[in-house]
Amino acid sequence: MTALEALLVLVTGFGAGVLSSTVGVASLLSFPILVGLGLPPVVANVSNTLGLIPGGIGGVVGYREEVKAAGRIAWIIMLVCAVGAVLGAALLLGLPPGVFEAVVPFLIIFTCLLVGIQPRVAAWLRARHERQHGEQLAERRHMSPLTTLFATVTGVYGGYFGAGAGVMMVAVLGLGTDLELRIVNGLKTLSLMVGNIVAGLIFVFVADPRWDVAGLLAVGSLVGGYIGARIGRKLPDSVFRWAVVAAGIVAAILLF
Repeated sequence: MTALEALLVLVTGFGAGVLSSTVGVASLLSFPILVGLGLPPVVANVSNTLGLIPGGIGGVVGYREEVKAAGRIAWIIMLVCAVGAVLGAALLLGLPPGVFEAVVPFLIIFTCLLVGIQPRVAAWLRARHERQHGEQLAERRHMSPLTTLFATVTGVYGGYFGAGAGVMMVAVLGLGTDLELRIVNGLKTLSLMVGNIVAGLIFVFVADPRWDVAGLLAVGSLVGGYIGARIGRKLPDSVFRWAVVAAGIVAAILLF
């Protein structure tokens, strides 16, 4: 790499860290830039995954209060995303490149729709429950088996590619629980961190990352992840929700 390319990767890591801790589309920025610098897609993906691990750590540190408030759900998210990341990494290494390219944009758009309409869906479900049972629906402070399944599937996707995985996790937890959106954002950041760590450990042994690229991304993403968490904690729910939707739509368009 030239000095200018190294600076570009460093700045890219910072921006990706901020995006990871806010709207959850870090790879939307970092992956295309690495490919544009001449890295083969799989090498770029592997290097990107390793380089964003510190960004996830910085983000989780920034969201530590929210993650702690989630209680048992945080541990479940860590477990299912770890398992999912193993499967996703295996898919990345075992399947021909581009197998899911045709499906991913539509999947992201669908999850954006879910994030956008989640408050209305939740209100409709509560009203329906009250009409049928004559009592208020208890707050869902735990993950149902179905929510856990979808969180695991999101973890698989995160280990495979990851662009938009944060948007998907926000949709899953937003529809499947009644947690505050700031806590959902913290858990989303936690899920991305776990997925990158597990997939990254696999890639270290079975893939061929560009360590210089991964290292520069790591330095930038560590700082960006922490700053992004501080920004995300202050965003009003409505602003955060529509920022996630906008970022997801952009990601889908670029992936078409």
